[in-house]
Amino acid sequence: MRRLGDLEAEIMDRLWSWNRFATVREVCDDINSVRPVAYTTVMTVTNILHTKGWLQRSKEGRAWLYKPVRSREAYAAALMEDGLGVSQDRSAALLQFVEGMSPEEVAALREALSTMGSQGDA
Repeated sequence: MRRLGDLEAEIMDRLWSWNRFATVREVCDDINSVRPVAYTTVMTVTNILHTKGWLQRSKEGRAWLYKPVRSREAYAAALMEDGLGVSQDRSAALLQFVEGMSPEEVAALREALSTMGSQGDA
């Protein structure tokens, strides 16, 4: 999976945070509160994200409304999977990753692994 570009990530961050359908105008206005960006640029990139399968869209009147297809967490997990895939030794790469985690992150990982293990028992 290719990492999102800067504007793609800005658009997705807003839509992930809002967790609802939104217009290009809403996204553009929100980005413009931080930095200038043209409406047509946001419209083009949003359409590209739809074409790539990141966004679903629905027509309301003359405007398209967009909402993420996948969660931010699913995107992060896919990036981690790609990162592991670069290594010839996935176990060593995973160990390096875990060694850099905070105690809270390690506890969350343990909980996730425990939950995964108990699902296999059912």
